[in-house]
Amino acid sequence: MSEALIQFLDVHKSFGSQTVLNGVNLTIHKGETTTIIGRSGGGKSVLLKHVAGLLQPDAGKILYRGHDLAQLKRSEWKKMKSKFSYMFQSMALFDSMTNYDNIALPLREKTKMSETRICAEVGKMLELLELQNCTGKYPSQISGGMRKRVALARALITKPEIVMFDEPDTGLDPIRKTAVYDMIQTFQKHFGFTAIVVSHEIPDIFRISNRVAMLDNGKIIYEGSSTDVMHCDVPLVQDFLAGRSSSEANENLN
Repeated sequence: MSEALIQFLDVHKSFGSQTVLNGVNLTIHKGETTTIIGRSGGGKSVLLKHVAGLLQPDAGKILYRGHDLAQLKRSEWKKMKSKFSYMFQSMALFDSMTNYDNIALPLREKTKMSETRICAEVGKMLELLELQNCTGKYPSQISGGMRKRVALARALITKPEIVMFDEPDTGLDPIRKTAVYDMIQTFQKHFGFTAIVVSHEIPDIFRISNRVAMLDNGKIIYEGSSTDVMHCDVPLVQDFLAGRSSSEANENLN
């Protein structure tokens, strides 16, 4: 098995009286695609934001290569964050910027590259994702599928070690969803990054997943390969995969 890159150890997180993460234990392995599944509003995006450093746990630890993130010095944390990239569900593209400038933004903000070098790096990414014809356009002037590509290009432009995808298939028809999955899979192999994906698209997303973890009531109740999850004997997992609520499942047993 590949190296444990990120580990959640009994992580808790609440917002006021609402407990979202209630003792999460999870291991993300280097070079793999791990998909987080679970009910809407169950804390999957909150979990991702902890990886990205956008949220801090109330209790428990998050380790990166065995080091507690909470114990890192500010300079170490800044260096580590440069290894992470995040593709938001809404894509979070800036409508006032051209697609080229959206992709170039992380290099301008996080590096000291010259504009000549930035132009070269963005050019390579545009070619890889077949975006050469939309560089001078704005996000509002291209299709939803193309905007996903621009968001992916921006997420990959810094050559990150870890890329987080928060429901990258939202709002897409089946053909475009497949295209997005293929893009993630293709570029994960090309760049070798570790991918963490949050998705509701069951079982389609399993095609590109090495491992699947299900979050329910603030805990990871199953973690295993994409093949094993389809045949596991955890009732809550099987109910979720079949689209049944817990109450429906209980009624079926009576």
